Amino acid sequence: MKIAVEGCMHGDLDTVYATIKRLEESENTKIDLLLCCGDFQAVRNKEDLQSLNVPPKFRHMNSFWKYYSGEVTAPYPTIFIGGNHEASNYMWELYYGGWAAPNIFFLGFAGVIKFGNIRIGGLSGIYKSRDYKLGHYERPPYDDRSIRSVYHVRQYDVLKLMHVEEPIDIFLSHDWPLGITEYGNWEKLVRQKPFFKEEVQMRTLGSKPAAELLKKLKPPYWFSAHLHCRFPAIIQHGENGPVTRFLALDKCLPGRKFLQILEIESDPGPYEVRYDEEWLAITRKFNNIFPLFRNSVQLGSDLDNQDYLFWVRSKLNARGTKPFDFSQTVPSFDSSNPCSTHSPSAGHIRNPQTESLLQLLELPYLLDITNEAGRQKQFTEFSSPLGLSQNYLEGDDVDEGDDVDELEEPSTP
Repeated sequence: MKIAVEGCMHGDLDTVYATIKRLEESENTKIDLLLCCGDFQAVRNKEDLQSLNVPPKFRHMNSFWKYYSGEVTAPYPTIFIGGNHEASNYMWELYYGGWAAPNIFFLGFAGVIKFGNIRIGGLSGIYKSRDYKLGHYERPPYDDRSIRSVYHVRQYDVLKLMHVEEPIDIFLSHDWPLGITEYGNWEKLVRQKPFFKEEVQMRTLGSKPAAELLKKLKPPYWFSAHLHCRFPAIIQHGENGPVTRFLALDKCLPGRKFLQILEIESDPGPYEVRYDEEWLAITRKFNNIFPLFRNSVQLGSDLDNQDYLFWVRSKLNARGTKPFDFSQTVPSFDSSNPCSTHSPSAGHIRNPQTESLLQLLELPYLLDITNEAGRQKQFTEFSSPLGLSQNYLEGDDVDEGDDVDELEEPSTP
């Protein structure tokens, strides 16, 4: 299987697909899959731009809307994670993952899927320590703080990934694992990007949760983006343990190293996206402690997935493993009338894919819970033995003064 891996997309699907096509022609080869490491910018219409955290001068429609509307179809199966410049209202619709457009699959805020017999895992967003232990409290429309915090990695999603036991072949994260520069040519990196030098030397560059996942999962391949440069590294896990080949890639611009071709052994096919049984079992196990408010959360867990895995396997044996079909939930941008706008949604839109997946797993729909009554319902009707800390159950809010988000350069497009 030949896989193209791309760094930050920034909505420029046309250019990336055209680049892969030229590569196929020049190398007389065939690419089976495209992976994107975040900042995908699945913007469907002008209203989505209001949920995209970029300066106004960068709020452009770009090309995703054509794929969402069906005007064109992605020429390669495409799987992506979220970064820190996304249409977060749309990503929240697909929190558990799903088709963002025909042939374009979002892994969710955290997720594992199969493509053929290759297991691909991913963690969306970037790490900010002050938001890490909060719940997913943000709902559209976003304010000046929540438009940033919505894409900050949460402990809950990392906890789910830490419970993956079966081998992962490829893992995607938007920001780099903390300490990854120690395994590559960091001197060359800081010559190219001098403003990284202090963070590299202080060992503060990167994501601590991503480093924990790297240590736990030990995938053969790990790809990242975010810092807009190419950086390879090789991580030996223990003296005689497995090796992870890490590569960070640039954003899609002329003359930049934003694309890498990976050839990996696999079964002959069919090459298509399938649900991963273990991941759905983990999703079912942890959904009852899904933290949905801004309170600080201390999560507990048990380690046995087997009962959940048996239950999910029986469900998928009856239903099949293909994801539920793509469904449009808002009107697409109309290029024939570029000044037109649609009435913005008053809040969260339920995506039929998400509803169908939760029905399959016999789980409640929680993404639109916004108030205290909803919280009480979550912990009475949907209680779990896994447990939450008392400060969450009793509503011990975090400090409301911690609202200032530092600049997130150099990831601004």
